Amino acid sequence: MNQALLQVPAIALHIGGQRVPSASAAWRDVVNPATQEVLARVPFATAAEVERAVAVAAEAFRGWRQTPLAQRMRIMLRYQQLIRENVGALAALITREHGKTLPDAEGEVMRGLEVVEHACSIATLQLGEIAENAASGVDVYAIQQPLGVGVGITAFNFPVMLPCFMFPVAIASGNTFVLKPSEQAPSATMLLVELAYEAGLPPGVLNVVHGGADAVDILCQHPDVKAVSFIGSTRVGTHVYRRASEAGKRAQAMMGAKNHCVVLPDAHREQAINNLVGAAFGAAGQRCMANSVAILVGAARDWLPDIVARARALKVGPGSDRGADLGPMVSRAAKERTEQLIQAGVDGGASLLLDGRGCRVDGYAEGNFVGPTIFADVTAEMLVYREEIFGPVLCVVAAATLEQAIAFINANPNGNGTAIFTASGWAARKFQNEVDVGQVGINVALPVPVAYFSFTGSRASKLGDLGPNGRQALQFWTQTKTVTARWFAPDALGGKPNTTMALQ
Repeated sequence: MNQALLQVPAIALHIGGQRVPSASAAWRDVVNPATQEVLARVPFATAAEVERAVAVAAEAFRGWRQTPLAQRMRIMLRYQQLIRENVGALAALITREHGKTLPDAEGEVMRGLEVVEHACSIATLQLGEIAENAASGVDVYAIQQPLGVGVGITAFNFPVMLPCFMFPVAIASGNTFVLKPSEQAPSATMLLVELAYEAGLPPGVLNVVHGGADAVDILCQHPDVKAVSFIGSTRVGTHVYRRASEAGKRAQAMMGAKNHCVVLPDAHREQAINNLVGAAFGAAGQRCMANSVAILVGAARDWLPDIVARARALKVGPGSDRGADLGPMVSRAAKERTEQLIQAGVDGGASLLLDGRGCRVDGYAEGNFVGPTIFADVTAEMLVYREEIFGPVLCVVAAATLEQAIAFINANPNGNGTAIFTASGWAARKFQNEVDVGQVGINVALPVPVAYFSFTGSRASKLGDLGPNGRQALQFWTQTKTVTARWFAPDALGGKPNTTMALQ
């Protein structure tokens, strides 16, 4: 083996509460997107290693499901404190491997922490229901029981928040878990898992395997896996949902998006522009909730020069620079794809008002940098509109009326998130009622709900009835068992058989 490779840390699997070196022959470099430095090597787990992770989780479930709610709650309370103490370390790992700025990475950790804090309420969240004397001497009650082994498959863009959307509620409610994080940015996820065990999690409750399509297929089809949660691209999410569903698993897939931000001329001008620009270009546009389309209604079209000027003033730099507004894209392939789509926008007839191609950052000649890019005169037929670019590209559409803007959004197949900026309560209410999108922001550009509300993307952005977080998360990771019970007195008479359906 190359001597240089021997000096690069090898990311381990995490099985049974321990780091486990992989025997795989297939490895991938984890690269700093600002410098191209190889930070680590991550294995694509063998089939046997994936099978072992599931087997260990299945065995651990037998004891973990019997662990009292109060004890699970105490572990989660300790876990949230450990995450809070390690915000800086987690954020630094995110920035090194993903590229987003440190303040943005710290914000991601805090949003993940919200979910863990919500899971600390498991003792009350997992309460059942009871109807005493539903019939003569008969009680009916429902209990929420864990499913068994859950699986989470996450994308690269939120290495802490997306796993937190999955395993904290799953394990707090009594399940065990196998997590397959993105191989592009695994280190923050691994620290998150280490902290869970430091908090007191029993061995085998939370396990990690790395890999690609082969590992995903094993997890989706394994007979001991009961539920699969996915967050990532539409292509992979559709595959995961189909494989898991066909194998009889409960499944959810949060997928691609094309999010729109409507700006009415009565909006607070400075706030609307600042929020629109921040939501479009933060994290270099690598967010499923990024507002990548601005619909300027009526006289708000006159604000376009100010939007361009505000975007041009954003600072591009390495994520470690706290003064930077956006960092590099996660990989050279992501940068190349984004630049190709920018060219497709030009070729398709959109007006390129700000071109982020060829972006250079002093001292970081090898970085995957793309600067803020803005197209005007965009139509629904253009490739630059139809594709989820997942880069720092904003498409601007003009609309004469709010009704026209709503119709434009509803014609798009995706329904992840949308926003409106207005000073009119009537317009905001009309928008929230008529727009066919699962998550709506009113004067909020990134409408990701707090953790005790569910993530509710819709239409082509989501497969499955239930989303992460909030009440829906507990419903997804548990099954309802309804019990109808009658207890007879020791001296009760037998009577005769009753052949009717009615409870007596």
